[in-house]
Amino acid sequence: MYKKIDELHERRRRVELGGGDRRIRAQHDKGKLTARERIDLLLDEDTFVELNPFVENTSTDYGEAPGEGVVTGYGKVNGRDVYLFAQDFTVFGGALGEYHALKIARIMDLAAKNGAPIIGLNDSGGARIQEGVLSLDGYGHIFYRNSIYSGVIPQISVIMGPCAGGAVYSPAITDFVFMVEETSQMFITGPKVIETVTGETISSEDLGGAKVHGSISGNAHFTSSSESEVLNEVRRLLSFLPQNNVEDPPRIYAKETDDWVEELAEVVPVEGTKVYDVRGVIDRVVDDGEFMEVQEKFAKNIVVGFGRIGGRPVGIAANQPKVMAGGLDIDSSDKLARFIRFCDSFQIPVITFVDVTGFFPGVNQEHRGIIRHGAKILYAYSEATVPKITVITRKAFGGAYVALNSKAIGADMVYAWPGAEVAVMGPEGAANIIYSREIADSDNPTATRTEKIDEYREKFANPYVAASKGMVDDVIDPRETRKKLKQALEMLKNKRETRPAKKHGNIPL
Repeated sequence: MYKKIDELHERRRRVELGGGDRRIRAQHDKGKLTARERIDLLLDEDTFVELNPFVENTSTDYGEAPGEGVVTGYGKVNGRDVYLFAQDFTVFGGALGEYHALKIARIMDLAAKNGAPIIGLNDSGGARIQEGVLSLDGYGHIFYRNSIYSGVIPQISVIMGPCAGGAVYSPAITDFVFMVEETSQMFITGPKVIETVTGETISSEDLGGAKVHGSISGNAHFTSSSESEVLNEVRRLLSFLPQNNVEDPPRIYAKETDDWVEELAEVVPVEGTKVYDVRGVIDRVVDDGEFMEVQEKFAKNIVVGFGRIGGRPVGIAANQPKVMAGGLDIDSSDKLARFIRFCDSFQIPVITFVDVTGFFPGVNQEHRGIIRHGAKILYAYSEATVPKITVITRKAFGGAYVALNSKAIGADMVYAWPGAEVAVMGPEGAANIIYSREIADSDNPTATRTEKIDEYREKFANPYVAASKGMVDDVIDPRETRKKLKQALEMLKNKRETRPAKKHGNIPL
């Protein structure tokens, strides 16, 4: 028996060595960790349990593939269960074949059965060409599970090397994508293919690096400068998320703080044209000023992310007046709608801070489909059944006011600060239309225009008009915003709301 035991340990050692010392050194020389080193960094110490280590393709046509080039198993992050796979670039460049895909599919099924997040550490050259259509079929099995488990368990992709061709579509379906700057790339077709087909010359980094996907395409939700930093951010994200769609998000009780925040009286300028950073509002409302922003460098006119209020995780969405005056365009519409739908899938209340002039005008926006993209926001908020709270800090004009969680599309509570303006359009534009004749016929058009603007603001644009019609639940002192949000979250903690029975809706994608 001892001989058999020794053989077992020797086989396990060979699997754990992956592609061997030479290829491990090559991985390190690129500034990259091995699959197992990454797992050790991500998980709580000594919690990893490996599954299916001895799975291996039976073909001998192209040599051995220890562990089929992917490590799968489960462990704990912050004391809570997670399931994961880590592609091993030292074995055939992490290329995906039939049994490689089988291992990933099995660990995804286990995660779903046990109601725990699935994390993919991606580092792969793509499909294993030697296996032909079997590799493509393997991708299909993974895509299918990404889709049917979407909204059931959190799915997180971490791109830690090349991710090309069909390999990019699995991360694209998952909830969040992390990338490492300078060492990870995603693209459908690489630079050589693009040069052959179109004549364009570009580097891998400029085509599909972390900075590109973090700021231009929006495919990456988080980017970090090192592998250790990106894995630490994954751990941080998981601290805000429930294990699955029927479990509440984890409540972490912070130290007691004063819910009266004096600085909130001065953060937002009363003048509607003055810019400010909405993070100054968010940071003063959330527990300990901790806010984890999602897609920070993409569509910066809208800010979304996670925080806690009274220990409860919340999703926060806010117009950013520093960029495009906080107006909504195509990219920010997509960013916001997807974030709202994620929060709704996993029982995370949504708080929306509104300071919006409207949807961004322009021929380019209209021709690219701002109507369709803006409708996604309306759909996402209307569809969501989690607690939904809105705070109008300054401007709330036109269709954008309706779209951003107004009472009409299902907001549970709407608060407004006393300087808020809620109207079809801004007082300046409205006065020019409504009182155009009086202004034109006046002996002093400038003075008359100013008078009519003030008149419109007094009659139609102040928050008390909306409050008198029940569209605003309360006009509050900005300094008590955190207190009001805590009270509303406590009141809504047992909220239950159903929708008409249907297979699913048809969001305007």
